[in-house]
Amino acid sequence: MTEVPSPDLRIGDHDRESALKALGEHLSAGRLDLDEYGDRSAKVTAARTRRDLAGLFADLPEPHPVFETPVQSAAAPVAPVVTKPDQPVQWSDRPLPQRVAAAAVPFLWVAAVVLFFVVGGWWWFALPFVFTAAGSAFWGKDWERDRQAAYDRRSYRRDRWDRR
Repeated sequence: MTEVPSPDLRIGDHDRESALKALGEHLSAGRLDLDEYGDRSAKVTAARTRRDLAGLFADLPEPHPVFETPVQSAAAPVAPVVTKPDQPVQWSDRPLPQRVAAAAVPFLWVAAVVLFFVVGGWWWFALPFVFTAAGSAFWGKDWERDRQAAYDRRSYRRDRWDRR
């Protein structure tokens, strides 16, 4: 036997969105004018229970808001479960060509400075930029994933510090 939820059950965002959508349909059908729609939508956002929403639709035909079915859980967790973000990829786990290319970038900067003073021409400084751009094209996804993982680790540490 299906148990009917109590009308005094509190509503959530999904229920409010369903009610606002139903009010919008009544407005477009001409059953509500703009002022009445504004009043009722303000009451929808202030509603706390299913009874509050049902009162707003008592004089209107279908559609009415569709309520979420409450989930019965055996035991609700007391505190949110916090998982550690992924650890960064270790330097030794990266492909050999990526490690060689990353190690070559500082040497290219030194070579660009030396060539600038010996041969002349500012375009030597483009050499490390071009090489870095080419490396980023080959391994850009790994770099982006590591950068996001570092950001997640900082956020994780900050959240742990805030809970103290």
